[in-house]
Amino acid sequence: MRPDAGPIDVVLPFVNVGCPNFPPFLEENMNRYKSLSRAAVLSAATLVATLTFVTVAHAVQVITTPNASIIRYALAAGASSGPIVPVAGQPVLVMGCQTNLGFRGVSQVTLLRVPSSFLEWVGLESTAGAAITQGFSGAAGTHILFLDFSHTVDLRVSSPDSFVVRNGNGGPAAGSVTLIW
Repeated sequence: MRPDAGPIDVVLPFVNVGCPNFPPFLEENMNRYKSLSRAAVLSAATLVATLTFVTVAHAVQVITTPNASIIRYALAAGASSGPIVPVAGQPVLVMGCQTNLGFRGVSQVTLLRVPSSFLEWVGLESTAGAAITQGFSGAAGTHILFLDFSHTVDLRVSSPDSFVVRNGNGGPAAGSVTLIW
């Protein structure tokens, strides 16, 4: 066997051994297409490699780590936190958790801050009468979301660019507000 033998050269001796009356025109056709078969194999390999790389390139997904801010509060009866300013121009997930025994609760809104204009939100109030909350306002004191079971601790609009946690309960309130954007 020649060192530069192709796939057809390997097949031909076996075909000729098995069939003594092998038609010569078939052997000529096989020799004629021998160089074409090498080109076809290289072309097919190139096509498979290209399709593989294209598929892998499309399958790569960019995953970004979100930004987050956790604001913890411990408020006396009737007190409010300092202003909390969400980022402007993109949705911010605001999750609240009230942790006082007997007044626990969880709630969340997706909020949009339109700079110097208003806050806009939609979400779900805390348990014990949980309901959808939605609206928009830049007026101080506008209710956004209750954080506790008895609906006395809430998020309220502080300015067109911020909100506060307000404790309307007769006792202290503690918990956290998490912003994710």
